[in-house]
Amino acid sequence: MNRLDDMPGAAPARPILSIRNLDLYYGDAQALDDVSIEVGEGQIVAIIGANGAGKTSLIRAVAGIEKPRAGRIVFRGQDVTGLESFATCNLGLGQVAEGRQIFPTLSVLENLQVGAMLPRARAKAQRTQEEVYAMFPRLAERRGQLAGTLSGGEQQMLAIGRCLMGQPEFIMFDEPSLGLAPTVVQEVFQTIRKLNARGLAILLVEQNVALSLKLAAHAYVLENGRVVMSGSGAALLSDDRVRRAYLGL
Repeated sequence: MNRLDDMPGAAPARPILSIRNLDLYYGDAQALDDVSIEVGEGQIVAIIGANGAGKTSLIRAVAGIEKPRAGRIVFRGQDVTGLESFATCNLGLGQVAEGRQIFPTLSVLENLQVGAMLPRARAKAQRTQEEVYAMFPRLAERRGQLAGTLSGGEQQMLAIGRCLMGQPEFIMFDEPSLGLAPTVVQEVFQTIRKLNARGLAILLVEQNVALSLKLAAHAYVLENGRVVMSGSGAALLSDDRVRRAYLGL
């Protein structure tokens, strides 16, 4: 693996999330091969790679949706490898999934209430809901509207808001700009910046490589399920191999 960790923005020594030597299979097909990454406290880390590289598989393994065959996933010093997704969420691991995955036949308010069903979130549900509405005024305006009738950008706001209702300390974003208009993409990335400024650590999988590397303190490149390069976001953004492979430059 090529490393650029001597560059500014390299991963700090104190991780909130540490993944070591992770292997994941779908039947006989290997999706992740000896993957090791770290996300530091209060840090944005980007995962980039082509379609099929294993990015979503990595997020699903951390979230407890897929069970790895080997390796360890440690969150705040606790081994969470193979825990059910409900348990990982209740520890403070949040996820904004690819495709948003809201409940289309429920209202905006009902979707948010689902996000607050975690034991860790129930006591502060009303206050958190007010904070979500303050962050996304359009959700407040449409609180009684069926989620399936929202625009794509509004649905992404709802997906983020629902995640925040669970009181996460760490959020994984899987392709948050997918299918959105450029102006809405900018809004989504501004939201990610704001959440990070509040102290939330973030793992970002994003098709817009240039934007994600500009935002990230640290980044990893996945190819065929393996980490082949890592370093600061700025270093990878200026690396000729990354520019040719993912930016068309």
